[in-house]
Amino acid sequence: MNYDIKDINLAKQGKDRIEWAGIDMPVLKSIREEFSKTKPFQGITIGACLHVTTETANLMITLKEGGANVYLCASNPLSTQDDVAASLVKDYDIPVFAIKGEDNNTFYKHLRSVLDKNPNILIDDGADLISTAHKEYEELTKKIFGAMEETTTGVIRLKAMAKEKALKFPVIAVNDALTKHMFDNRYGTGQSTLDGILRATNRLIAGSTFVVAGYGWCGKGVAMRARGMGANVIVTEVDPLKALEARMDGFWVMPMEKAAPLGDIFVTVTGNTKVIRQEHFEVIKDGAIISNSGHFDVEIDVRYLESVALEINERRPMVKEYIINTKSGKKRIYVLAEGRLVNLAAAEGHPASVMDMSFANQALSAEFILNNHSKLGKDVYKVPDDIDQKVAKLKLDSMGIEIDTLTPEQIAYMSSWEHGT
Repeated sequence: MNYDIKDINLAKQGKDRIEWAGIDMPVLKSIREEFSKTKPFQGITIGACLHVTTETANLMITLKEGGANVYLCASNPLSTQDDVAASLVKDYDIPVFAIKGEDNNTFYKHLRSVLDKNPNILIDDGADLISTAHKEYEELTKKIFGAMEETTTGVIRLKAMAKEKALKFPVIAVNDALTKHMFDNRYGTGQSTLDGILRATNRLIAGSTFVVAGYGWCGKGVAMRARGMGANVIVTEVDPLKALEARMDGFWVMPMEKAAPLGDIFVTVTGNTKVIRQEHFEVIKDGAIISNSGHFDVEIDVRYLESVALEINERRPMVKEYIINTKSGKKRIYVLAEGRLVNLAAAEGHPASVMDMSFANQALSAEFILNNHSKLGKDVYKVPDDIDQKVAKLKLDSMGIEIDTLTPEQIAYMSSWEHGT
């Protein structure tokens, strides 16, 4: 088998952790049982570019149970769990091309290793696999049935491609499924981001001033969890509606320039570039901790810090100290995980129970692409409502929760215009 991982001898630990995560992924398990009988992907090759975690492993195993030939690479150089990669190769015969800490050249070499397998369907997280296919594999793009995209940042890139008529196959925006972004982005990112900050720093959150840049679903989750741990939370935003929502939710709202001197801990979750930059470093509090939970490492201008730093020190694993000169004197700024996803680089990513729904959407959307690609244009599509509803129902069933159903009278009332006051 052709693969590239850190150490195959880590497989035993990885298998234990994959099975542990699987216990908390009942929706995906039920889909796996269905796929094992129907084999919808028999003879189909699926190329995936995702964070190589225990939860991702369960998705890969599910797709393979459905008959697919599966190939996996990492969607972030720091997010790979090397023991999981080893177990997928050794225990499940799934080729993986991912090593935690890989450099940029290796990262793209691994993407090409997956694309070289001529996949029929792509699963992406950040759109790097899809964009590399468009830039370097023109003939392959004509044969790809379609793709799924996992995260907000990737969906933004792909919608831009579709707008410019550059997209060469249909893409399902899995991120935009209600059973994905309302839960994964909010509860998953909220918990795992705090987890990453705590593992990296061991700092007390209670009583600190915690600045969250961006109040989308991820920002809501981070702000919620930080407040729950006793922090005073400030939100920065560029969207007036989201800023108003944050204030109504009880958070202080102000520009980053005003938040910078106040914050003890910063998290960026905007999907944009240079959210914390030179003018903010000039006024930021000495000893501030800065982290990112957006997909790419561009939200914090780390390159600027590297260019002006008097000293750069590794204080703890995943904690880099930059000592810089400002108008008010020398300052120490601590950047976590090189400005990359702190929840995956310094922790283990989202809990399995929330990824259960996200990856159930991925598995069912892959089946949808397989069955419907000939009817779809070269555009970005939402997850079909029936898939979203199915995932929600399966999740409720797994939790032992029952809900009401409409009576015939209620259905008639809701579809009528004749009833009034």
